[in-house]
Amino acid sequence: MTGGSLGLRAGSYGSLPNIKNVIAGGGRLLHSKSFGSVRKNPIMMLSGTREKERSFPSIWYRYLGRRKISMLLMVALAVLVFVLGSFVVNKACPVCYLPVDQAIASMPSSPSESPVLHNLTYVHDENPIKTEPHGGSDFGGYPSLKQRNDSFDIKESMVVHCGFVKGSKPGHQTGFDFDKSDLAELQQFHEIIVASAIFGNYDLIQQPRNISEEAKRNVPFYMFIDEETEAYMKNRSMLDSSKRVGLWRIIVIHNVPYSDARRNGKVPKLLLHRIFPNIRYSIWIDGKLQLVVDPYQILERFLWRQNANFAISRHYRRFDVFVEAEANKAAGKYDNSSIDAQVDFYRTEGLTPYSEAKLPIISDVPEGCVLIKEHIPITNLFTCLWFNEVDRFTSRDQLSFGIVRDKIMAKVDWHINMFLDCERRNFVIQAYHRDLLEHMPPPVAVIRRPPALPNIITRGRNQGKKIPRHGRDRRSGSRRHHKASAGNRESNIF
Repeated sequence: MTGGSLGLRAGSYGSLPNIKNVIAGGGRLLHSKSFGSVRKNPIMMLSGTREKERSFPSIWYRYLGRRKISMLLMVALAVLVFVLGSFVVNKACPVCYLPVDQAIASMPSSPSESPVLHNLTYVHDENPIKTEPHGGSDFGGYPSLKQRNDSFDIKESMVVHCGFVKGSKPGHQTGFDFDKSDLAELQQFHEIIVASAIFGNYDLIQQPRNISEEAKRNVPFYMFIDEETEAYMKNRSMLDSSKRVGLWRIIVIHNVPYSDARRNGKVPKLLLHRIFPNIRYSIWIDGKLQLVVDPYQILERFLWRQNANFAISRHYRRFDVFVEAEANKAAGKYDNSSIDAQVDFYRTEGLTPYSEAKLPIISDVPEGCVLIKEHIPITNLFTCLWFNEVDRFTSRDQLSFGIVRDKIMAKVDWHINMFLDCERRNFVIQAYHRDLLEHMPPPVAVIRRPPALPNIITRGRNQGKKIPRHGRDRRSGSRRHHKASAGNRESNIF
């Protein structure tokens, strides 16, 4: 079993106003202690408490400067959110996994049945034209509202928009392009893959832990990065010609279709079946996450044991799309007018607030940083249509998940395993984003005094002889040295 998550959560906004208040008050105390030795102005000493509070912040800015103050506040906020999150929200709960060999033995020998839909192909259009005043892109192909509505009419054979509308095959002159050597790699057959992505140099690569030798031999780990992230990694000597960083095989993306790094990340997240046309199962984890449980055990626990072919954790707090939309607006995740337009559109299509009437559906809002999927036509259709909503509206995929799921489930007998978010936290650990890590101060060195030697009174034949010392020079145990060490410890407290 693993412990709770580390670091900041995407989308956890609920306590933001309170956190700001704490930081506003706590920051003053922190800096007062840190620079308490600065001589006080005699006029300030004669002033009242209110005058001190008014004038003291100006000393911070004169002493440190605006940039350092901002950096300290950012670190204080990160630490506070980490502490609060670790003890309040970011808790993992126990999950029962089979041993790896038993999990491997339980892998289905044949693909799951895809209800109704058996043949799924994709729109190809070298010159996509925007014909309606709605969102979309050259990469997604600008499906009309009629085409969108038709894509939810599940039939045995279907042709739908699913990104990569240009070019002869995904990754080649499509606006999300791979190196030629990578194209051949991505065509290989694999039973299982693990995939992730870092765009905009936003995260640090997290190495998986507790991976079995069987998985290391047979389960490839793919990390998609853009050219900006590639340049950073090469400058830091983290990436060489082998294109490997630990277990991860690095795939560099050229000609990214969007200016927004988060939206670019939705391409491999939702369209893995187009990038890897010859795989059976995939586990997607966001770049900020570290995998700490073997892939075979995850698939057995959340797919095979449940007779499911798609699994995702529900949101840890919210289960209503309208509440999630307000949370996104309050946290500044996207511009408010776009969020309102998306939710209003879904309301006209019949989306209602979550209630018990929707049972056995237990939530309309996922925590979408992990996707566990069997690649069969119905699940491929689901992620295609989910991507189309992200391409048409906002990149906040939690808002569009429920409407796509409900429209498909209204047509076919199909369900999604939405497990508890604390179970997700059992097999992935969340880390800090790169920019926050780089602004954190190094850990404080702890200086320890050497243990004092016992005062031995010698008698008999040892009297008058020097007792040999071992290890450090005897001067290191002098009174002068102890005093200096104590002073160093005190200076490291703040």
